[in-house]
Amino acid sequence: MGRAVEGVDDKPNMVTVGRVVGLYGVQGWLRVYSYTQPKENLLAYPKWQLCGSKLLAEFAVEASKKQGKGLVAKLQRVDDRDQARAWLGFDIRIPRADLPELGEDEYYWADLLGLEVYDLEQRHLGVVDHLLETGANDVMVVCGDRERLIPFVPGYYVKRVDLNRGFISVDWDPEF
Repeated sequence: MGRAVEGVDDKPNMVTVGRVVGLYGVQGWLRVYSYTQPKENLLAYPKWQLCGSKLLAEFAVEASKKQGKGLVAKLQRVDDRDQARAWLGFDIRIPRADLPELGEDEYYWADLLGLEVYDLEQRHLGVVDHLLETGANDVMVVCGDRERLIPFVPGYYVKRVDLNRGFISVDWDPEF
C-alpha cells in the first residue's frame, strides 16, 4: 500500500527537513540533524530557511558533507563560530515544491499530521499528532480521548489514507 517519509509540516508551503544541533569548527559550519531518509538527502537542497521561535532567515548552502555519523553544513553569510551559534536549535525548512514526487500510496509524514483517525467501525480514535521511527516500522502517535501508538503498516493496520478528505482508516482495537 503506502509508506511514510519523514518530514514535519510547519506551513502548507514549507516542510521541516532537519534541525541545527551543534557547531563544527571555527569557520561557521553547523552540525545538522536530518529528518530525511536517507539522512544525506538533506544536503541535496541548495537553499534552507532557518526558523526559530521569533526569527526566520533564508540561506544558500555554501558547502555540506557527512562528518562522522552526522552531517555538517556551511551557510553563506555565516562565517564564524559566533554567527553559527545564533542558529543553534533552529529548524531547517525547504519549500514543499522542492520535495521529490512520491509514488502512488506514498506519503510524507508532514501530510499525515493532523489527519483524523477512525477504526473500521467509524469510531473516532483521535488525530495524528506526530510519527515515530522505530526501526521495524513507523508509528503514528494518535491523540484523542487518550494517546494511542498505532503502527503505520499499510494493508495491515492502515487500511486507507485519504489526504483530500483528511482521514486515516485503521484496523485497530480502540481499547488498545
